[in-house]
Amino acid sequence: MAKETYTYETICADIKSGRFAPVYFLMGEEPYFIDMITELLIDSVLPEDSRAFDQHVLYGADTRAVDIIHAAKQFPSMMSERRLIVVREAQLVKELELLENYVKQPLVSTVLVINYKYSRFDTGGKNSEKKKAFVATVKKNGILFDSEKIRDYKMPTFIHNTLKNRAITADEKSVRMLVEHLGNDLSLLFRELDKLQILLSAKSINHITPEIVEANVGISKEYNNFELVNAITKKDVLKANRIIRHFGRNPKVYPVKKTLPMLFNYFVNLLICHYEEDKSESAIMKMFNFHHSMQTTDYKEGLRHFSGKKVFDIIHEIRVADARSKGYGATSHTTDDDIIKELLYKILH
Repeated sequence: MAKETYTYETICADIKSGRFAPVYFLMGEEPYFIDMITELLIDSVLPEDSRAFDQHVLYGADTRAVDIIHAAKQFPSMMSERRLIVVREAQLVKELELLENYVKQPLVSTVLVINYKYSRFDTGGKNSEKKKAFVATVKKNGILFDSEKIRDYKMPTFIHNTLKNRAITADEKSVRMLVEHLGNDLSLLFRELDKLQILLSAKSINHITPEIVEANVGISKEYNNFELVNAITKKDVLKANRIIRHFGRNPKVYPVKKTLPMLFNYFVNLLICHYEEDKSESAIMKMFNFHHSMQTTDYKEGLRHFSGKKVFDIIHEIRVADARSKGYGATSHTTDDDIIKELLYKILH
């Protein structure tokens, strides 16, 4: 195998084309991509009538490295060209790096798939040098895939690109609503997008609106953290307080632990804008890797209504509010609703 960095898209394209590697080591924080690649391999490597004989699934908690090697070294049955060995929960296998000698000369008739979820394998700890050597060998002779968690600020672009691949469009507000409600939980996101796609197809339309999101994903297009930020940037005191009151009446749906990080991220980015010489729309888009000019609106409004000194003070107040929400410096009678209302007053006055 060539020494290169494989992406989710290139790996899936190769599998669909029938180009299989002898070893797939799938590791990282995001389990969704690992699961999808594995399921695609299960569907593609063997015909259904060969799976009973030549497909074997091992589970990390009950498996040793020697068990994996033994399974991988067996030849396929007479009716099949390949064997497929899937190791699930490989993060539970002790001394997984012992597979290196097998990976140096893998059996060409075996496709070995190793699922190592929720972290990288070569990030230190016991036997770190051996782990790094094992990963390097996988990269040389098979496919190494690091499934990185998509950060919150990249989710709007990710959703837009995902929808584009499905020949669906969405306005910026709809995407922001999806991000706030679903976060970066990709399993949940794709379930909701699948549901929306079926709905759109039934109506013979291909555009998602806030009304469609509100009706089918279960979130309000009027009361959400993005609308709160928008109201704050415009210093729309009435709207901001109306949203906060709604949050207070529905604390389980709108917990302060989601609102405070949203406000913190916005004002930290706004402070960055203040210190940049070029504050044009194009500069802001480049600064935060935005793909739509509408994403810059809140920052342009914020630059007009909040001085750099005020933004600095607001960031401090958000930190204080966060500490109070976790029990530091707050009385036993202080509620999350009290904390967010006091913070909003300090931001807007």
